[in-house]
Amino acid sequence: MWNRNQPYGKTDVETGSRPLYPMMLESPELRWSFIRKVYVIIALQLLATIAVGAVVVTVRPISTFFATTGAGLALYIVLIFVPFITLCPLYYYYQTHPINYLLLAVFTLSLSFVVGLSCAFTSEKVILEAVILTAVVVIALTLYTFWAASRGYDFNFLGPFLFGAILVLMVFGMIQIFFPLGKLSTMIYGCLAAIIFCGYILYDTDT
Repeated sequence: MWNRNQPYGKTDVETGSRPLYPMMLESPELRWSFIRKVYVIIALQLLATIAVGAVVVTVRPISTFFATTGAGLALYIVLIFVPFITLCPLYYYYQTHPINYLLLAVFTLSLSFVVGLSCAFTSEKVILEAVILTAVVVIALTLYTFWAASRGYDFNFLGPFLFGAILVLMVFGMIQIFFPLGKLSTMIYGCLAAIIFCGYILYDTDT
């Protein structure tokens, strides 16, 4: 199916001369097309998040509304649950066009608003630090996943653990909303979330 006799350093994985991953069943062109589509979606999500965050930071009445009023806080809590609610129909209609794109757009915009509106509760330095750390981690883990998967490493075993971890994260987040446990618990929550989503980068890029 692929020419395995060519030297590793003299082949282009995107030309189909060898499989991108040793255990891959589909063609390299199909896998690369899928990967490009995924990263375009991620880029759009990040751009939407940056846009919302920039508006919240620069337009003070918006941040004041969400940070100091009961209606703003209630709306913020509703927006937090919208992405999780959208995941249910998205899982069911993920192969139904164009419903899957519409649901993905709702998920992307709602998640962008949640992350962007979080800027109303934090300082600009913290936001900049988060952006830099996120960019470095995502790029580094993506490159590592490509490198590891091309040598036969398989990250599918992470699936059940990540599913359980995200459930714990959701419940912990709800507890934090209604019964704040202090700065230490917030720091622990942030560390757990970072580790879990690092695992998702490995798992989703590989599978």
